[in-house]
Amino acid sequence: MVELFFSYSHQDEELRNELEKHLSLLRRQGVIDLWSDHRIGPGKEISGEIDQHLESADIILLLVSPDFLNSDYCYDIEMGRAMERHESGETRVIPVILRPCDWQSAPFRKFKALPTDGKPVTKHQTLDDAFLDITRAIREVIQQLGPASPVMEHDDSLLTGDTSKPSLSQRVRSSSLRVRQEFTDRQRHKFLDEAFEFIAQYFEGSLAELEARNADVETSFKRVDANRFEASVYMGGQERSRCGIWLGDGTSISKGILFSHSGLGAGNSYNESLSIEDDSFSLFLKPMGMARIGKGGDKLLTAEGAAEFYWGLFIDRLQ
Repeated sequence: MVELFFSYSHQDEELRNELEKHLSLLRRQGVIDLWSDHRIGPGKEISGEIDQHLESADIILLLVSPDFLNSDYCYDIEMGRAMERHESGETRVIPVILRPCDWQSAPFRKFKALPTDGKPVTKHQTLDDAFLDITRAIREVIQQLGPASPVMEHDDSLLTGDTSKPSLSQRVRSSSLRVRQEFTDRQRHKFLDEAFEFIAQYFEGSLAELEARNADVETSFKRVDANRFEASVYMGGQERSRCGIWLGDGTSISKGILFSHSGLGAGNSYNESLSIEDDSFSLFLKPMGMARIGKGGDKLLTAEGAAEFYWGLFIDRLQ
């Protein structure tokens, strides 16, 4: 069995939990043993336990984010020792880019990062897409490492025939200890506002890049106010695509983030909408599915995924 060690900042605990969920099949199949500091029992010396598993791990995942790079313990101690063991051929270090940060300037930049092309997990359309990509890559690495001895073979109590019940301080425990939560109206409203702002910035940047790359293309981005904007694309001076995107007023027929191919207009008709959903752990945006019947309507999207979804509706008319 291959031992996998998570080096991460506690600010990224929710994302680590999601990754563990995707790796659970490998664990159930007896392929890997997942270790993080959540498995340290009461009364155990924290630094000693971490050092022990950092030294024994066959694969070390660096869960990279601004908080990881900012943590002296993660960066100087865990990453430093992981790099030393990798260089000596004792372990395999894999950077996993959770959130956008300047990781290309870090010592581990020479390693192939996950997800594919080092695209941050939070920049994928859905978290599941990103973690599936990571899980498949880790499975390939494990196959390359070849068969490994089961972790239990290193348990001295089993070798000596000691089958007594472990004390509380010795008991192993799950690393998945998160609990369901109920989100407040304030949390939902803030999430919606931040997602809309991200979509607006995404469209503004994408329109500028589209115009820069195509000589016959002109674009227009009009930010009407904090809750509304319009986007247009012209080819040869003729309008080829247009949309209006705005925050709904919260009524039953006009809530969430709305999209119309006709622009903003009076704001009383739209082609698609994104509403807030949650999986009891995180907040997401879910398309109603009107614009693309049977395509994406069941997906829970991050802000990045929502921006890509609406951009796809907008750019389809040019492709």
